[in-house]
Amino acid sequence: MRVLVIPDVHLKSWLFDNAEAILEAGKADMAVCLMDIPDDWGMEFQVEKYRETYDRAISFAKKFPNTLWCYGNHDVSYPWGMLESGYSPYAENTVISKLEELEHSLEDESQIYFLHRIDNVLFSHGGLTEAFVERLGMSPAEDDIDDIVAAVNDAPGNYLWDNASPLWLRPQYEAVEGFRSDIYKQVVGHTPVEEIYEKNGFISTDVFSTHRDGRQIGESAMIVIDSVTGEYEKVGIPFGNGLREE
Repeated sequence: MRVLVIPDVHLKSWLFDNAEAILEAGKADMAVCLMDIPDDWGMEFQVEKYRETYDRAISFAKKFPNTLWCYGNHDVSYPWGMLESGYSPYAENTVISKLEELEHSLEDESQIYFLHRIDNVLFSHGGLTEAFVERLGMSPAEDDIDDIVAAVNDAPGNYLWDNASPLWLRPQYEAVEGFRSDIYKQVVGHTPVEEIYEKNGFISTDVFSTHRDGRQIGESAMIVIDSVTGEYEKVGIPFGNGLREE
């Protein structure tokens, strides 16, 4: 399976336009979105931008119904009432209602979770470690992978709203090894990076986040990853409202 990864969105609805073009060109079979759909620098009052971005995500979900979605910390901060950087009290009701609309637009509720597995690739916002699996009372070496994925997705909020969880982990800054990295590749977002790269079993993809002044931090690319081999290629797209050229 060739999987297109849509990294952290942060009110950039045009990411879905480019993802749609890539899928329609046959470059990938399906998509996984690492979410963080709301919030960006200085956008707290732009409630219409929040609505527009969620509406674009919803239309994408309907057009590509096999898409999987990984909750980000900015997404759940609103229904969980956890203040986050960029949190907009003005857009609070919009985010909560539109997130519910996105969830209800999916064919199966299991399509939107904290952690997804497709063959030999794990997808989450921050990343999974063996230490977190042990915290859930499971054996990283012995328990079935699908049971572990289910346990992560059923974990209580106080376990997930933690720096070591798949919602918050930053393996880019810590010397941590990915869960069963000899078997599984992990694709993560959450932490802005200058370029897409792989380290300790984690492939970091958050390259569209910006500095406070709006300058892009990373390169303009998404990845398409082979879910069996874990090999991936970058697909360049423009930063902004334009579409990539075939």
